[in-house]
Amino acid sequence: MTVRYLKRANPPAPAEQAEITSRVAAMLTEIEAGGEDAALRYARDLDGWEGDIVLTEAEIQAASAKVPGQLKDDIRYAHENIRAFAEAQRASCRDTEVELRPGLRAGQRLIPVSAAGAYVPGGRYSHIASALMTVTTARAAGVGHVGAVSPPRKGEGIPPAMLYTMRLAGADRILALGGVQGVAAMAFGLFGLPQADILVGPGNAYVAEAKRLLFGRVGIDMIAGPTDSLVIADANADPELVAWDLVGQAEHGPTSPVWLVTDSTELGEAVLARIPQCVSSLPPLNRDSAAAAWAALGEIVICDTREEMAAHADQVAPEHLHVQAADLPWWRERLRSYGSLFLGAATTVAFGDKASGPNHVLPTSGAARYTGGLSVHKFLKTVTWQEVEPEALRDLATATARISRHEGMEGHARTADIRLAKYFPGETFALSPEENQ
Repeated sequence: MTVRYLKRANPPAPAEQAEITSRVAAMLTEIEAGGEDAALRYARDLDGWEGDIVLTEAEIQAASAKVPGQLKDDIRYAHENIRAFAEAQRASCRDTEVELRPGLRAGQRLIPVSAAGAYVPGGRYSHIASALMTVTTARAAGVGHVGAVSPPRKGEGIPPAMLYTMRLAGADRILALGGVQGVAAMAFGLFGLPQADILVGPGNAYVAEAKRLLFGRVGIDMIAGPTDSLVIADANADPELVAWDLVGQAEHGPTSPVWLVTDSTELGEAVLARIPQCVSSLPPLNRDSAAAAWAALGEIVICDTREEMAAHADQVAPEHLHVQAADLPWWRERLRSYGSLFLGAATTVAFGDKASGPNHVLPTSGAARYTGGLSVHKFLKTVTWQEVEPEALRDLATATARISRHEGMEGHARTADIRLAKYFPGETFALSPEENQ
Protein backbone atom coordinates (compact mmCIF):
# COMPACT_ATOMS: atom_id res chain seq x y z
CA MET A 1 0.00 0.00 0.00
CA THR A 2 1.37 3.40 -1.03
CA VAL A 3 0.30 6.46 0.90
CA ARG A 4 1.64 9.98 1.12
CA TYR A 5 1.10 12.72 3.65
CA LEU A 6 -0.01 16.28 3.05
CA LYS A 7 0.49 16.77 6.78
CA ARG A 8 2.12 14.37 9.20
CA ALA A 9 1.86 14.29 12.99
CA ASN A 10 4.76 15.55 15.05
CA PRO A 11 3.87 14.28 18.53
CA PRO A 12 5.62 15.67 21.59
CA ALA A 13 7.60 13.43 23.91
CA PRO A 14 5.23 11.26 25.99
CA ALA A 15 4.49 12.19 29.56
CA GLU A 16 6.43 10.39 32.27
CA GLN A 17 4.06 7.51 32.99
CA ALA A 18 6.16 6.11 35.82
CA GLU A 19 5.59 9.27 37.87
CA ILE A 20 1.81 9.08 37.35
CA THR A 21 1.77 5.38 38.28
CA SER A 22 3.76 5.98 41.44
CA ARG A 23 1.57 8.88 42.54
CA VAL A 24 -1.70 7.07 41.88
CA ALA A 25 -0.54 3.87 43.58
CA ALA A 26 0.41 5.84 46.69
CA MET A 27 -2.95 7.60 46.74
CA LEU A 28 -4.90 4.36 46.41
CA THR A 29 -2.91 2.75 49.20
CA GLU A 30 -3.46 5.74 51.47
CA ILE A 31 -7.20 5.94 50.76
CA GLU A 32 -7.73 2.22 51.25
CA ALA A 33 -5.97 2.38 54.61
CA GLY A 34 -7.38 5.74 55.72
CA GLY A 35 -10.88 5.38 54.29
CA GLU A 36 -13.18 8.36 54.08
CA ASP A 37 -10.88 10.67 56.05
CA ALA A 38 -8.09 10.18 53.50
CA ALA A 39 -10.49 10.71 50.60
CA LEU A 40 -11.74 13.93 52.22
CA ARG A 41 -8.19 15.22 52.57
CA TYR A 42 -7.58 14.73 48.88
CA ALA A 43 -10.89 16.41 48.05
CA ARG A 44 -9.81 19.46 50.04
CA ASP A 45 -6.24 19.52 48.75
CA LEU A 46 -6.85 18.75 45.06
CA ASP A 47 -10.35 20.08 44.38
CA GLY A 48 -10.56 22.76 47.07
CA TRP A 49 -13.84 21.19 48.16
CA GLU A 50 -14.97 21.72 51.75
CA GLY A 51 -18.62 20.76 51.33
CA ASP A 52 -20.45 17.50 51.86
CA ILE A 53 -19.46 14.56 49.70
CA VAL A 54 -22.80 12.75 49.50
CA LEU A 55 -25.53 14.63 47.64
CA THR A 56 -28.91 14.53 49.38
CA GLU A 57 -32.17 14.21 47.51
CA ALA A 58 -33.06 17.76 48.52
CA GLU A 59 -29.78 19.08 47.10
CA ILE A 60 -30.29 17.20 43.85
CA GLN A 61 -33.84 18.51 43.50
CA ALA A 62 -32.73 22.08 44.27
CA ALA A 63 -29.95 21.87 41.67
CA SER A 64 -32.29 20.35 39.10
CA ALA A 65 -34.68 23.27 39.55
CA LYS A 66 -31.92 25.59 38.30
CA VAL A 67 -31.54 23.78 34.99
CA PRO A 68 -33.27 25.62 32.11
CA GLY A 69 -36.31 23.85 30.71
CA GLN A 70 -34.93 23.62 27.17
CA LEU A 71 -31.72 22.03 28.41
CA LYS A 72 -33.77 19.51 30.41
CA ASP A 73 -35.71 18.68 27.25
CA ASP A 74 -32.49 18.18 25.33
CA ILE A 75 -31.01 15.96 28.04
CA ARG A 76 -34.20 13.89 28.15
CA TYR A 77 -34.09 13.54 24.35
CA ALA A 78 -30.53 12.21 24.53
CA HIS A 79 -31.41 9.97 27.49
CA GLU A 80 -34.31 8.40 25.59
CA ASN A 81 -32.07 7.57 22.63
CA ILE A 82 -29.26 6.17 24.77
CA ARG A 83 -31.62 4.13 26.93
CA ALA A 84 -33.49 2.74 23.90
CA PHE A 85 -30.26 1.67 22.23
CA ALA A 86 -28.94 0.06 25.43
CA GLU A 87 -32.24 -1.73 26.00
CA ALA A 88 -32.11 -3.07 22.44
CA GLN A 89 -28.59 -4.35 23.12
CA ARG A 90 -29.82 -6.04 26.30
CA ALA A 91 -32.67 -7.68 24.43
CA SER A 92 -30.14 -9.17 22.01
CA CYS A 93 -28.34 -10.92 24.90
CA ARG A 94 -30.13 -14.12 25.86
CA ASP A 95 -29.77 -17.04 28.22
CA THR A 96 -29.10 -20.17 26.19
CA GLU A 97 -29.58 -23.91 26.71
CA VAL A 98 -28.48 -26.68 24.35
CA GLU A 99 -28.51 -30.49 24.49
CA LEU A 100 -25.05 -31.35 23.18
CA ARG A 101 -25.74 -35.09 23.28
CA PRO A 102 -28.61 -37.11 24.69
CA GLY A 103 -28.45 -36.54 28.43
CA LEU A 104 -25.78 -33.80 28.29
CA ARG A 105 -27.22 -30.31 28.63
CA ALA A 106 -25.30 -27.08 28.90
CA GLY A 107 -26.14 -23.43 28.84
CA GLN A 108 -25.25 -19.89 29.64
CA ARG A 109 -26.77 -17.24 31.86
CA LEU A 110 -26.26 -13.49 31.60
CA ILE A 111 -26.15 -12.06 35.11
CA PRO A 112 -25.78 -8.31 35.75
CA VAL A 113 -23.11 -7.28 38.23
CA SER A 114 -24.44 -6.21 41.62
CA ALA A 115 -22.82 -2.77 41.80
CA ALA A 116 -21.27 -0.40 39.26
CA GLY A 117 -19.38 2.83 39.76
CA ALA A 118 -19.60 5.53 37.09
CA TYR A 119 -16.95 8.24 36.88
CA VAL A 120 -18.39 11.39 35.29
CA PRO A 121 -15.58 13.79 34.33
CA GLY A 122 -15.77 17.51 35.04
CA GLY A 123 -12.67 19.63 34.70
CA ARG A 124 -12.37 21.82 31.61
CA TYR A 125 -15.70 20.73 30.14
CA SER A 126 -18.91 19.69 31.88
CA HIS A 127 -19.49 16.21 30.44
CA ILE A 128 -23.24 15.86 30.80
CA ALA A 129 -23.35 13.15 28.15
CA SER A 130 -20.89 10.93 30.03
CA ALA A 131 -23.39 10.57 32.86
CA LEU A 132 -26.00 9.41 30.37
CA MET A 133 -23.67 6.96 28.66
CA THR A 134 -22.45 5.24 31.81
CA VAL A 135 -25.33 5.32 34.28
CA THR A 136 -28.11 4.74 31.74
CA THR A 137 -26.32 1.76 30.22
CA ALA A 138 -25.71 0.16 33.61
CA ARG A 139 -29.39 0.57 34.40
CA ALA A 140 -30.46 -0.98 31.10
CA ALA A 141 -28.18 -3.94 31.82
CA GLY A 142 -29.99 -4.52 35.13
CA VAL A 143 -27.22 -3.56 37.56
CA GLY A 144 -28.52 -3.56 41.12
CA HIS A 145 -26.80 -0.40 42.40
CA VAL A 146 -25.23 2.36 40.33
CA GLY A 147 -23.07 4.91 42.11
CA ALA A 148 -21.72 8.01 40.39
CA VAL A 149 -18.94 10.44 41.26
CA SER A 150 -17.93 13.71 39.66
CA PRO A 151 -15.39 16.37 40.63
CA PRO A 152 -16.91 19.36 42.40
CA ARG A 153 -16.02 22.87 41.32
CA LYS A 154 -14.52 24.99 44.04
CA GLY A 155 -17.24 26.86 45.91
CA GLU A 156 -19.95 25.43 43.67
CA GLY A 157 -19.94 21.65 43.75
CA ILE A 158 -21.19 19.52 40.89
CA PRO A 159 -22.90 21.76 38.29
CA PRO A 160 -26.72 21.57 38.37
CA ALA A 161 -27.08 20.11 34.86
CA MET A 162 -24.70 17.29 35.77
CA LEU A 163 -26.67 16.46 38.91
CA TYR A 164 -29.95 16.55 37.02
CA THR A 165 -28.52 14.21 34.39
CA MET A 166 -27.05 11.72 36.84
CA ARG A 167 -30.36 11.42 38.65
CA LEU A 168 -32.35 11.20 35.40
CA ALA A 169 -30.03 8.43 34.20
CA GLY A 170 -30.71 6.47 37.38
CA ALA A 171 -27.78 6.94 39.77
CA ASP A 172 -28.64 5.59 43.22
CA ARG A 173 -26.02 7.64 45.05
CA ILE A 174 -24.00 10.64 43.85
CA LEU A 175 -20.73 11.83 45.37
CA ALA A 176 -19.05 15.19 44.88
CA LEU A 177 -15.64 13.61 44.54
CA GLY A 178 -13.27 13.58 41.59
CA GLY A 179 -9.96 12.15 40.48
CA VAL A 180 -8.27 9.19 42.11
CA GLN A 181 -10.20 9.74 45.33
CA GLY A 182 -13.50 9.41 43.45
CA VAL A 183 -12.40 6.18 41.78
CA ALA A 184 -11.15 4.85 45.12
CA ALA A 185 -14.44 5.67 46.87
CA MET A 186 -16.33 3.51 44.39
CA ALA A 187 -13.81 0.67 44.42
CA PHE A 188 -13.47 0.52 48.22
CA GLY A 189 -17.10 1.23 49.08
CA LEU A 190 -16.77 4.58 50.87
CA PHE A 191 -19.45 7.17 51.75
CA GLY A 192 -22.27 4.64 51.75
CA LEU A 193 -21.48 3.08 48.37
CA PRO A 194 -21.25 -0.68 48.00
CA GLN A 195 -17.91 -1.87 46.70
CA ALA A 196 -18.17 -1.63 42.92
CA ASP A 197 -17.88 -4.77 40.83
CA ILE A 198 -16.98 -2.65 37.80
CA LEU A 199 -15.74 0.92 37.27
CA VAL A 200 -16.69 2.73 34.08
CA GLY A 201 -16.36 6.15 32.52
CA PRO A 202 -13.68 8.38 31.00
CA GLY A 203 -11.30 10.61 32.92
CA ASN A 204 -7.85 12.17 32.90
CA ALA A 205 -4.55 10.28 33.02
CA TYR A 206 -4.78 9.88 36.81
CA VAL A 207 -8.30 8.47 36.66
CA ALA A 208 -7.29 6.07 33.87
CA GLU A 209 -4.25 4.94 35.86
CA ALA A 210 -6.32 4.39 39.01
CA LYS A 211 -8.67 2.14 37.06
CA ARG A 212 -5.75 0.27 35.54
CA LEU A 213 -4.14 -0.37 38.92
CA LEU A 214 -7.44 -1.53 40.41
CA PHE A 215 -8.25 -3.86 37.51
CA GLY A 216 -8.46 -7.41 38.76
CA ARG A 217 -9.84 -6.42 42.12
CA VAL A 218 -12.68 -4.81 40.17
CA GLY A 219 -13.65 -4.87 36.53
CA ILE A 220 -13.19 -1.84 34.31
CA ASP A 221 -14.68 -0.84 30.99
CA MET A 222 -11.28 -0.18 29.39
CA ILE A 223 -8.00 1.66 29.86
CA ALA A 224 -8.76 4.88 28.02
CA GLY A 225 -6.28 7.29 26.53
CA PRO A 226 -6.90 10.61 24.79
CA THR A 227 -9.84 10.66 22.42
CA ASP A 228 -9.12 10.35 18.68
CA SER A 229 -11.03 10.62 15.42
CA LEU A 230 -10.45 9.67 11.77
CA VAL A 231 -12.40 10.91 8.74
CA ILE A 232 -12.46 9.02 5.46
CA ALA A 233 -13.53 11.31 2.61
CA ASP A 234 -13.59 10.94 -1.14
CA ALA A 235 -13.37 13.60 -3.85
CA ASN A 236 -17.07 14.47 -3.55
CA ALA A 237 -16.90 15.30 0.17
CA ASP A 238 -17.49 18.87 1.35
CA PRO A 239 -14.16 20.33 2.58
CA GLU A 240 -16.01 22.64 4.98
CA LEU A 241 -17.76 19.73 6.71
CA VAL A 242 -14.60 17.65 6.83
CA ALA A 243 -12.52 20.49 8.26
CA TRP A 244 -15.04 21.21 11.00
CA ASP A 245 -15.40 17.52 11.86
CA LEU A 246 -11.65 17.37 12.45
CA VAL A 247 -11.53 20.65 14.39
CA GLY A 248 -14.57 19.70 16.46
CA GLN A 249 -12.78 16.63 17.80
CA ALA A 250 -9.42 18.38 18.14
CA GLU A 251 -10.91 20.73 20.73
CA HIS A 252 -10.74 17.85 23.22
CA GLY A 253 -7.16 18.92 23.80
CA PRO A 254 -3.54 18.83 22.67
CA THR A 255 -3.20 15.06 23.14
CA SER A 256 -6.16 14.17 20.87
CA PRO A 257 -5.17 13.02 17.35
CA VAL A 258 -7.35 13.72 14.32
CA TRP A 259 -6.72 12.21 10.91
CA LEU A 260 -8.08 12.66 7.39
CA VAL A 261 -7.69 9.81 4.89
CA THR A 262 -8.70 10.63 1.33
CA ASP A 263 -8.12 9.58 -2.28
CA SER A 264 -8.31 13.20 -3.45
CA THR A 265 -5.30 15.50 -3.21
CA GLU A 266 -7.57 18.40 -4.09
CA LEU A 267 -9.86 17.69 -1.16
CA GLY A 268 -6.92 17.21 1.18
CA GLU A 269 -5.40 20.54 0.20
CA ALA A 270 -8.77 22.31 0.59
CA VAL A 271 -9.23 20.88 4.09
CA LEU A 272 -5.65 21.75 5.03
CA ALA A 273 -6.26 25.36 4.01
CA ARG A 274 -9.61 25.58 5.78
CA ILE A 275 -8.66 24.17 9.20
CA PRO A 276 -6.74 27.25 10.48
CA GLN A 277 -9.74 29.42 9.67
CA CYS A 278 -12.07 27.08 11.58
CA VAL A 279 -9.72 26.96 14.56
CA SER A 280 -9.31 30.74 14.70
CA SER A 281 -13.08 31.26 14.88
CA LEU A 282 -13.43 29.26 18.12
CA PRO A 283 -13.56 30.81 21.61
CA PRO A 284 -10.10 31.14 23.21
CA LEU A 285 -10.11 27.97 25.33
CA ASN A 286 -11.40 25.79 22.51
CA ARG A 287 -9.16 27.52 19.97
CA ASP A 288 -6.01 26.84 21.96
CA SER A 289 -6.90 23.19 22.47
CA ALA A 290 -7.79 22.56 18.84
CA ALA A 291 -4.76 24.45 17.52
CA ALA A 292 -2.37 22.46 19.69
CA ALA A 293 -3.95 19.13 18.74
CA TRP A 294 -3.91 19.88 15.03
CA ALA A 295 -0.34 21.20 15.05
CA ALA A 296 1.09 18.20 16.89
CA LEU A 297 -1.17 15.29 16.03
CA GLY A 298 -3.21 16.18 12.93
CA GLU A 299 -2.59 14.22 9.74
CA ILE A 300 -3.83 14.23 6.16
CA VAL A 301 -3.13 10.99 4.30
CA ILE A 302 -3.55 10.52 0.54
CA CYS A 303 -4.32 7.03 -0.79
CA ASP A 304 -4.87 5.77 -4.34
CA THR A 305 -7.95 3.60 -3.83
CA ARG A 306 -10.81 3.15 -1.41
CA GLU A 307 -9.38 -0.23 -0.40
CA GLU A 308 -6.14 1.51 0.61
CA MET A 309 -8.16 4.06 2.56
CA ALA A 310 -10.02 1.29 4.41
CA ALA A 311 -6.81 -0.62 5.10
CA HIS A 312 -5.16 2.49 6.52
CA ALA A 313 -8.17 3.15 8.76
CA ASP A 314 -8.08 -0.44 10.02
CA GLN A 315 -4.39 -0.04 10.82
CA VAL A 316 -5.03 3.13 12.84
CA ALA A 317 -8.11 1.58 14.55
CA PRO A 318 -9.56 4.94 15.60
CA GLU A 319 -11.98 5.56 18.42
CA HIS A 320 -14.30 7.45 16.07
CA LEU A 321 -14.40 6.64 12.35
CA HIS A 322 -16.43 8.96 10.10
CA VAL A 323 -17.02 8.06 6.44
CA GLN A 324 -17.95 10.84 4.02
CA ALA A 325 -17.71 8.90 0.78
CA ALA A 326 -19.90 7.22 -1.82
CA ASP A 327 -21.32 3.69 -1.38
CA LEU A 328 -21.80 3.72 2.40
CA PRO A 329 -22.92 0.05 2.53
CA TRP A 330 -19.52 -0.97 1.12
CA TRP A 331 -17.71 0.94 3.85
CA ARG A 332 -19.97 -0.41 6.60
CA GLU A 333 -19.21 -3.97 5.57
CA ARG A 334 -15.50 -3.46 4.78
CA LEU A 335 -14.27 -1.50 7.81
CA ARG A 336 -13.30 -3.65 10.79
CA SER A 337 -11.38 -1.68 13.43
CA TYR A 338 -13.08 1.27 15.12
CA GLY A 339 -14.87 2.17 18.31
CA SER A 340 -17.94 3.65 16.63
CA LEU A 341 -18.68 4.22 12.95
CA PHE A 342 -20.36 7.37 11.61
CA LEU A 343 -21.74 7.00 8.10
CA GLY A 344 -22.43 9.85 5.71
CA ALA A 345 -22.05 13.61 5.57
CA ALA A 346 -25.29 14.17 7.51
CA THR A 347 -23.76 12.34 10.48
CA THR A 348 -21.09 13.75 12.75
CA VAL A 349 -19.12 12.36 15.68
CA ALA A 350 -20.63 14.98 17.97
CA PHE A 351 -24.04 13.29 17.52
CA GLY A 352 -22.59 10.10 18.99
CA ASP A 353 -20.75 12.04 21.67
CA LYS A 354 -23.93 13.61 22.96
CA ALA A 355 -27.31 12.31 21.93
CA SER A 356 -27.80 9.82 19.08
CA GLY A 357 -27.85 6.61 21.14
CA PRO A 358 -24.78 4.36 20.79
CA ASN A 359 -22.31 4.73 23.64
CA HIS A 360 -19.51 7.29 23.50
CA VAL A 361 -17.18 5.51 25.95
CA LEU A 362 -14.97 3.93 23.29
CA PRO A 363 -11.56 2.29 22.84
CA THR A 364 -8.69 4.68 22.14
CA SER A 365 -5.01 4.44 21.18
CA GLY A 366 -5.61 1.63 18.68
CA ALA A 367 -7.46 -0.62 21.14
CA ALA A 368 -10.34 -0.87 18.65
CA ARG A 369 -8.29 -3.60 16.97
CA TYR A 370 -9.44 -5.99 19.71
CA THR A 371 -12.33 -4.48 21.66
CA GLY A 372 -15.46 -2.41 21.34
CA GLY A 373 -16.80 0.33 23.56
CA LEU A 374 -18.97 0.46 26.65
CA SER A 375 -22.25 -1.40 26.29
CA VAL A 376 -24.66 -3.42 28.37
CA HIS A 377 -22.36 -6.40 27.75
CA LYS A 378 -19.71 -4.85 30.03
CA PHE A 379 -22.13 -5.04 32.95
CA LEU A 380 -23.18 -8.64 32.29
CA LYS A 381 -21.36 -11.76 33.43
CA THR A 382 -21.72 -14.59 30.93
CA VAL A 383 -21.66 -17.70 33.11
CA THR A 384 -22.15 -21.29 32.02
CA TRP A 385 -23.78 -24.39 33.51
CA GLN A 386 -23.97 -28.08 32.69
CA GLU A 387 -26.03 -31.08 33.75
CA VAL A 388 -25.42 -34.76 33.02
CA GLU A 389 -27.97 -37.58 32.94
CA PRO A 390 -26.94 -41.25 33.12
CA GLU A 391 -27.48 -41.78 29.39
CA ALA A 392 -24.58 -39.40 28.67
CA LEU A 393 -22.38 -40.64 31.47
CA ARG A 394 -20.60 -43.60 29.85
CA ASP A 395 -18.92 -41.70 27.02
CA LEU A 396 -18.37 -38.50 28.99
CA ALA A 397 -16.82 -40.16 32.04
CA THR A 398 -14.60 -42.57 30.10
CA ALA A 399 -13.28 -39.78 27.84
CA THR A 400 -12.66 -37.58 30.89
CA ALA A 401 -10.80 -40.35 32.73
CA ARG A 402 -8.57 -41.18 29.79
CA ILE A 403 -7.73 -37.53 29.02
CA SER A 404 -7.03 -36.85 32.72
CA ARG A 405 -4.66 -39.82 33.03
CA HIS A 406 -2.84 -38.83 29.87
CA GLU A 407 -2.29 -35.43 31.48
CA GLY A 408 -1.13 -37.05 34.70
CA MET A 409 -4.13 -35.82 36.73
CA GLU A 410 -5.15 -38.98 38.55
CA GLY A 411 -7.48 -37.21 40.97
CA HIS A 412 -9.52 -35.86 38.08
CA ALA A 413 -9.70 -39.30 36.53
CA ARG A 414 -11.00 -40.91 39.71
CA THR A 415 -13.91 -38.45 39.98
CA ALA A 416 -15.02 -39.88 36.65
CA ASP A 417 -14.24 -43.50 37.65
CA ILE A 418 -16.38 -43.36 40.76
CA ARG A 419 -19.42 -42.23 38.80
CA LEU A 420 -19.06 -45.06 36.35
CA ALA A 421 -18.88 -47.49 39.25
CA LYS A 422 -21.93 -45.91 40.92
CA TYR A 423 -24.22 -45.70 37.91
CA PHE A 424 -23.02 -48.81 36.01
CA PRO A 425 -22.12 -51.39 38.69
CA GLY A 426 -20.45 -54.51 37.41
CA GLU A 427 -19.47 -53.03 34.05
CA THR A 428 -15.84 -52.75 32.95
CA PHE A 429 -14.43 -49.71 31.17
CA ALA A 430 -11.10 -48.97 29.49
CA LEU A 431 -10.14 -45.92 31.59
CA SER A 432 -6.57 -45.25 30.49
CA PRO A 433 -5.19 -44.46 27.04
CA GLU A 434 -3.10 -47.67 27.15
CA GLU A 435 -6.14 -49.85 27.86
CA ASN A 436 -7.82 -48.45 24.79
CA GLN A 437 -5.01 -49.38 22.38
